[in-house]
Amino acid sequence: MAEHLLDVRNLSVEFHTASGVVKAVRNISYHLDRGETLAILGESGSGKSVSSAAIMNLIDMPPGRITSGEIFLDGVDLLTMKPQDRRAVNGKRIAMIFQDPLSHLNPVYPVGWQIREAMTAHGLSKDAAEAEALRLLGRVGIPDPQAAMDKYPHQFSGGQRQRVMIAMALALRPDLLIADEPTTALDVTVQAEVLALLKELQREIGMGVLIITHDLGVVAEIADRVVVMEKGALVESGTVREVYKNPKHPYTRRLIAAAPGKGAMHEDEAKGEMLLSVRDVRKTYGAFAALKGVSFDLMAGQTLAIVGESGSGKSTLARVLLRLDEPDSGQALWKGRDLFQLSPKELYRLRRDLQMVFQDPTQSLNPRMTVFQLVSEAWVIHPDILPKAKWRERVAELLVQVGLSPDHMRRYPHQFSGGQRQRIAIARALALEPRLIICDEAVSALDVSVQAQVIELLDRLRKDTGISFIFIAHDLPVVRDFADQVMVMQKGEIVEIGGVRQIFDAPREPYTRALLAASLDPDPDIQAAHRARRA
Repeated sequence: MAEHLLDVRNLSVEFHTASGVVKAVRNISYHLDRGETLAILGESGSGKSVSSAAIMNLIDMPPGRITSGEIFLDGVDLLTMKPQDRRAVNGKRIAMIFQDPLSHLNPVYPVGWQIREAMTAHGLSKDAAEAEALRLLGRVGIPDPQAAMDKYPHQFSGGQRQRVMIAMALALRPDLLIADEPTTALDVTVQAEVLALLKELQREIGMGVLIITHDLGVVAEIADRVVVMEKGALVESGTVREVYKNPKHPYTRRLIAAAPGKGAMHEDEAKGEMLLSVRDVRKTYGAFAALKGVSFDLMAGQTLAIVGESGSGKSTLARVLLRLDEPDSGQALWKGRDLFQLSPKELYRLRRDLQMVFQDPTQSLNPRMTVFQLVSEAWVIHPDILPKAKWRERVAELLVQVGLSPDHMRRYPHQFSGGQRQRIAIARALALEPRLIICDEAVSALDVSVQAQVIELLDRLRKDTGISFIFIAHDLPVVRDFADQVMVMQKGEIVEIGGVRQIFDAPREPYTRALLAASLDPDPDIQAAHRARRA
C-alpha cells in the first residue's frame, strides 16, 4: 500500500509566453490521505489552480510544460501513465469541481444527460447511469430531481449549478476530489450548505478532498491541513489551527491580517446631497416577480450594501437602476430626475456618472481587446474627459491602483486569473470618475489581501471624491468593513434595512440572523464553535 493517497513531489510547471517564460509552479511537494481535506491557500497567480490542473492532466501543453516532479496516486506516478490508462483514472478515481460551473457544464445538453455521460463513459449501463444520476441530484439537494434531469444549466441558480457539478464529480465515487474555489460565487447560506454537503459525502465515500481557495473562512470550516502558496512556491504548511494561530512566513501573516470583518464598523452618518431616491420599483419576468416594490435612499458619499441569497432580486435591482433592464413601474430619482423617464440621448450623457462592475469579468470584458483598450475605451466614448496623449499614463495609474502592473496593459483578458480580471473591470469602471458605482459581487473572486486593497481603494475614493457605492455582496465580513448602510433582500423584497452596526450587532429579522449565522470566520476555533452550535 502507498503511504499516501496523493503524493506530489518536487512539481514545477512553466508557461512559454510572448513576454517570456512564466514559472507558475516552483518545486512544490505535499501529500493527502484518504478521508482527509487539504486546503491549498494563496492569492491569484500563486499556482494553486495550475498545480491541481497538473494532477488532472489539464494543462495545455504547449504553452505549458511540466519541467520536473512526480504525482503519485496510490503509489503510481500519474505523469508517466499512458494516455489510455490516464483516461481510466480521470473521472473515475480523480474528479474535479471547477470554480465556474456555468463555463464547465455544456449549455446544449440537459444536466441529467451530462451526469449520465460521466458514468457511461466508464462502462456503466445506460439504465444504471439514469438511476444513479437521479439519485445523485436528489442527494445534492436539487428540488424535484426527476424534472431537473431534463433542465439545462442556465435554468438553475449558481448554487444549484454547483450542486449539479458536485453530483457529476461524485458519480463514480472517486478516491480523490479536487475542488477549485467551489463556493467563491455562492451566497453565505448556500456556501455553508455546499461545504456541509462535501463533508457529508466525504464521510460516506471516504475520499480525500483537495480544496483550492483564497477564503480563510472556507479553510477554517472544512480543512484538516493547509498549505500556503506564493508566486508558485509552497511557503508554509501545517494544521489549520497551527497555521492560523502561529503563522511562520510573512506572506501567511499578511493573508491572515487581511481577512475582513475584524475592523471598526462605519458609523451611519448623514452624508451630502440626496443622490438617488428609489420608490416602489417592480419588475417581473413572465410570472416571476423579481422585484416587489423596492424603495430606498442613497446620499452622496454613502455606501449601501445589498445582501441576500440568489434569487433575492439584488442583481435585477442593479440592472434596472442602470436601465439595462426596464422596470415595470416605480421611480429612481437621480438628483431629482427620474432615470426611468430619460431619453436615450439623456441616458447616454448620464452613463459617465453611473458605472457598474459585474460579477463575472470573463463575460464583461471583451476577449479581443487588450487591457489598455478595455480601460481606455471609456475615453473613446466620452472624448472630452482626457486627452489621448495622456491615456497610457492614466491607464498605468489605474492598474497600479487596483493592484496590477502597468506592464499588464499589453495583455488580453484570458491571460489573467479570475481575480486579476475583476481588478481590470474595476479599473475600467473608475476610468470615467463616476458619481455612483454599482458593484455586483465585484470583490467576491478576489484574494483576501487584494480584496482588502480594493476595498481600501474604493473607501479612499469615496472619502476623496464623494463617490457613492451600491455594493451587492454575499461576503458579510466585507460588507461589515465597507458599508454605511445594509439592505437585506429576500424574494424580491426588502426584509430589513439599517446602519451596518444595527444590522450586524442587533438584527431584527430571523432571515438576517440566519445570514449572519451562516457567515464563515477565519479563526478555526470560532468556526468550530459555530459548527457545534449548528449541530
